[in-house]
Amino acid sequence: MFDAAPLLRDVFGFDAFRPGQEEIVDAVTAGENVLAIMPTGGGKSLCYQLPALLRDGVTVVISPLIALMRDQVRALQEAGVEAGALTSGNTPEETEAVWAALEEGRLRMLYMAPERLAAGSALGMLRRIGVGLIAVDEAHCVSQWGHDFRPDYLRIGELRRALGVPLAAFTATADAETRDEIVEKLFDGTAPRLFLRGFDRPNIHLAFAAKDSPRRQILDFAEARRTQSGIVYCGTRNKTEVLAQALRENGHNACHYHGGMEAEDRRTVETRFAREDGLIVVATVAFGMGIDKPDIRWVAHADLPKSIEAYYQEIGRAGRDGAPAETLTLYGPDDIRLRRTQIDEGLAPPERRGADHARLNALLGLAEALECRRQTLLGYFGEETAPCGKCDLCDSPADVFDGTTPVRMALSAILRTEEWFGAGHLIDILTGNTTDKLRARRHDDLPTFGIGKDWSRPQWQAIFRQMMGHDLIRPDPDRHGALRMTETAKPILKGEAQIRLRKDTISKAPRRPAVKEMVSEEDAPLLSALKARRRALAEAAKVPAYVIFPDRTLIEMAEKRPATLDEMARIGGVGAKKLERYGALFLEVIAGAVAHVHPARRRLAGRGTAGVYDRLLEVQSELARGPDGIDKPLTCSASQLARVAQLRPDDARGLEQVLGERRAERFGTAFLDVLKVAG
Repeated sequence: MFDAAPLLRDVFGFDAFRPGQEEIVDAVTAGENVLAIMPTGGGKSLCYQLPALLRDGVTVVISPLIALMRDQVRALQEAGVEAGALTSGNTPEETEAVWAALEEGRLRMLYMAPERLAAGSALGMLRRIGVGLIAVDEAHCVSQWGHDFRPDYLRIGELRRALGVPLAAFTATADAETRDEIVEKLFDGTAPRLFLRGFDRPNIHLAFAAKDSPRRQILDFAEARRTQSGIVYCGTRNKTEVLAQALRENGHNACHYHGGMEAEDRRTVETRFAREDGLIVVATVAFGMGIDKPDIRWVAHADLPKSIEAYYQEIGRAGRDGAPAETLTLYGPDDIRLRRTQIDEGLAPPERRGADHARLNALLGLAEALECRRQTLLGYFGEETAPCGKCDLCDSPADVFDGTTPVRMALSAILRTEEWFGAGHLIDILTGNTTDKLRARRHDDLPTFGIGKDWSRPQWQAIFRQMMGHDLIRPDPDRHGALRMTETAKPILKGEAQIRLRKDTISKAPRRPAVKEMVSEEDAPLLSALKARRRALAEAAKVPAYVIFPDRTLIEMAEKRPATLDEMARIGGVGAKKLERYGALFLEVIAGAVAHVHPARRRLAGRGTAGVYDRLLEVQSELARGPDGIDKPLTCSASQLARVAQLRPDDARGLEQVLGERRAERFGTAFLDVLKVAG
C-alpha cells in the first residue's frame, strides 16, 4: 500500500486530505481507471498530482487551456516537483528544458493540450518517454453536445489503448448523460471506478435578480465588494467593453476580455488577473475554463448563461480557496428569447434541441425558484439537501401569489391572436391600451381586451417573463419571436392545474468587505502586509501570487502568527520546498528580523527530525571541548547533524560512518543516547 501522507505534507504542505480526495488518490495510485466528479475547488488536481509522485513513469496530464497548464506547472516547480508543459505558448528555452528533463528521466509530470495529440509524432514520443498514467482534466470536454466540446478529446481513448496505461478523468460538470459519454469515449464503454463527490459548494452564496437597470445592478453589486477580485460575464463582446468602462468610471480596477481581442491583449488580461489583487474582469465565456485563481470573491452574470451546466461551472470559479464567495445572475425576457432562438436556429438534430431546451428549462427553473436555490440546483444533478441558508431565497423568502388567473388570461390572449404576437402587443390587449397596431387588427374587439387592467404593465412584463421561465410559452423563430403556448401550459388553461408566481423584489446585496470577512479586525493589517510581501515575490518571479502561497495560507499565518520555522511548517500549504524558499521572508513580516538558521536545519523544519537535530546541537555544544572542557575544540557540520537526525544509526559503527572516527569518538555515546530517547 502506498503511503501518500509524507508527500502530502512535505510537497504540498497539507496535514490532511480534503473530503473525498484520499479514496481517489488511492485508486489512481493503484492503477485503476477512474472517473471523478468533484466540485470546483474540491482539489481535483491533487488527485492526479500526488499519484504521479507515487507511481513509476511519467504522468501525462491532458488539459484544455495553456494558462491553466502553465499555472499548475509553476506551482509544482515551486513545490519542488519536476514538471513541464509542451504547449504552443512555450518559449524555445522552455521547450528545450522539458525535453532535457524527459531525456534525463527527471520529469514526473508532462502537461499537454489535446490538440497536440493530432500530431503524428505524439504517440511515438509518449511511448518513448515511458508514460505510466494519463490524467484528463475537464473531461466533460469529450461531450460533443456539451458547452465546452473539444474535438481532440475524442483521441484520448485511442491514446489510452495504444499506451496500455490507466486513465484518470476529472471534471466538475457532468450530469448523467455527460458521464455516460465520458465512459463511452474515454473508457470504451467499460465502466471505470466512479467517484461522485457531490456538486455542492457551500461557501458560495447564490442569488438571481430580474433585470431592472442592469448596468446599475452590476455597479451596485461590485461597489459592495470593492477591492475584491471578481468576474462579470456578459452575453456580447461589446457589452464587456461598455461595462468595463462603466466600472472604471466608478473607480474600480477593471478590464474587458473577449474572443475578438488580439492574443497578446488576452494574455495580458489573464496575467493581470492572476497577479493583481482586486481586479475585475468583464468577459464573455471566452474567459472561462482553466482559471486557477483561488481567491476570486464574486462572479456576476450580466446576462443569462447558456445552460445550468455553464452556470454551475462559471460560478464555480469563485471561492476555490473555500472562503466565502458570492454570485449574482441577472436575467430578463430578452435573455430567454435569445437562448430559445439560439437553440431553435442551431444545427443540432431535433432530439438534441429538445435536450437543450430541457437544460435551459432547468436554469430558468433555478432563476424563477420560489424556495431554496441550492435545493433546486443540486436537485438537477441528482442530489438532495436541506435548505442551505446561503442563497437569496433563504435570506428573504419569495413573496408569492396565486398566478393562475393572470396566466390563463395571457394564454387566452395568445390563442385568440393565433400565436402571432409578442409580449408588448399582448400586454396592450390585456390592459386595454388602444394602439394603432391593435385597432388595425381589431384586437380591441377581442373578449380578452382590457380584462387584465388590475395589473400594471411592469407586473404583466414580470408575469410573461415568469411564464417563459416556467416554459409555458416560447418565442417562435418562424414567426419573428411571436409567443406560442407549450404543452406544459394546457392544464393551466383548462383549469386542471394552478401556478404560483413571484412578486418581483430587487434589493441591493449587503456590503461584505473581503479582508474583514476572512480575518478578525486585529489580524487584517498583518494579512495585508503578508499579501504585500507575496505580491513582491510573485512580481519578481513573474508568477501568479497564489503560486507563492494561496490566500488561505496567508490567513492562517495572520491568525496563528508562527514565530519559528518549525511553527511555520505547520501552516497549511507550507511544504518543505516553500518553507526553505520563503519561510524566513514571511517570518520577517510576522515577527521582524529572524535569526539565521542553517539551510540544513531549515530543511528539517516541521518534521520529527527537527527536534532531534536541536537536541544533538545542544549535546555537541556541551562536548565541544570534551567531557572535562579542556580538549581541543571539535564540532560536527550542520549537514552531519542533519544526517544523524534523519538516519538515526543505532550503534557506534553506524554513527562512525556518518561522522568519521574522531567525531564519533567525542560525541558517539551522547548522540546515541539522544537517538534512543527520540525512539
